[in-house]
Amino acid sequence: MRIGIDIDNVISNFDEVLKNAFLEHDKLLRNTGIVDDNLYITSGMFDWSKEEIRDFYYPNVERIAKSLSLIDGSKEYIDKLKSDGHLIYIITGRDNGEYSNPFEMTKEWLNKNNIYYDELIFTNGKDKKSKARACLENNIDIMIDDSVSMCKSCLDNGIVSLLMDKPCNRSSNITRVYSWKDIYNFISSYRDTRLNVILDTDTYNECDDQFALAYLLKCQDRFRINAITVAPFSHKDNNVTIKKSQDFSYKEVVNISNMLNFITDNRVFKGSTDYISNGYDEENNAVKKIIEVALNNEKTYIMATGALTNVALAIKHNPRIIDKIEVIWLGGNSFLQEDNLEYNFRQDIEAVRTVFESKVKLIVIPCKNVASNLVTSIYELEHYLKDKNELCNYLIKRFYNDGYHGLTERRVIWDISVVAYLINKSWFKVSEVSCPEIDDDTSYIKTTDRHLITIVNYIDVNSVYKDLFKKLNS
Repeated sequence: MRIGIDIDNVISNFDEVLKNAFLEHDKLLRNTGIVDDNLYITSGMFDWSKEEIRDFYYPNVERIAKSLSLIDGSKEYIDKLKSDGHLIYIITGRDNGEYSNPFEMTKEWLNKNNIYYDELIFTNGKDKKSKARACLENNIDIMIDDSVSMCKSCLDNGIVSLLMDKPCNRSSNITRVYSWKDIYNFISSYRDTRLNVILDTDTYNECDDQFALAYLLKCQDRFRINAITVAPFSHKDNNVTIKKSQDFSYKEVVNISNMLNFITDNRVFKGSTDYISNGYDEENNAVKKIIEVALNNEKTYIMATGALTNVALAIKHNPRIIDKIEVIWLGGNSFLQEDNLEYNFRQDIEAVRTVFESKVKLIVIPCKNVASNLVTSIYELEHYLKDKNELCNYLIKRFYNDGYHGLTERRVIWDISVVAYLINKSWFKVSEVSCPEIDDDTSYIKTTDRHLITIVNYIDVNSVYKDLFKKLNS
């Protein structure tokens, strides 16, 4: 695994030395000593003014950083992690304007203390997302830090984080370690069981897309989100072309992601600007990303909540991915219906044919008679979600008026079904059927001798909504 390790208070005893320096200087100010040991040294531990803290801290912090000693066990256990085959990435926030030459100073200190590392990465410690970005760019599996905000940002982006214990961070419920032995034991026993997923979403089509995206982002303990790809949609009545919809959906993915501190850089990709049924066959950014992710992973689950254009094109352009992906698609209707004149299906019938005929592992969640049972009301949403957080209020607003269908007190939140299916399959009843053929009128032609696909027949609606509300509230 790739292990990210902070320096100050994780490898070095920064706070210990800084506190002693403050205690010495306090004798020259008013000699009142520590007034609150639960607060941080520069944030209320001493009864100093902001000016007094500034005037002492900045002229002395570089001298202090150069004099730090190692936390017990840090070198020994880093060496053990190295010998166990892990890659060590030292990720420090020292590029924050407090040091004259943080790069040379830090390299010199690490060399002097014989600390092994494969790569040394500098970030701005005053930017709460800086280490999460560094972890994403370097595919870090586990990050160890003493900062609650840094660990939280990493967790918000699917990076397992360990919080090194110190008095001022004990109000956090992030997984806490007290020593390097704790760190080593955690890493040695850790097994990442998360599923690799791609969400292919027409995010601004209706309000259900935003609920599904938020649900997914709130479940990163279950999912490793490899990409979010934008599926095409169009509305003639509202003059929304496919190209316009790409921009609308992309901006909405970023909007929802920002509310949850999910970094979208190089993780959200615009997709097809027309349908295969219209002759479109471009290998766009979304298609390229689906292929790249699928080939790199042993198994990738694609949650598709719109037209299947991007998925179908990825399969057409690189059939090698067929055995490496599983597609969970919300689309079409149940076999009880005479046709599939359902939005996700009828937008690009050729894309549906391509995916069905490919023999890819396919789970279909029909809309009418199955996902259509996922009905809720504005009153239920307000009861469970109102004023819980910014995201919840935004979702309620979109539910009540999504911009296309006017004011609606009750509606189906269809798209959460694909996320819920991979969270807990026991909420779904399914059957395997011979893959149907698709007639020109969009109806299924039942077969008995073709490859099997999985059809969902029933959803435990109460369990899905109970879990959704719990996750959105957290």
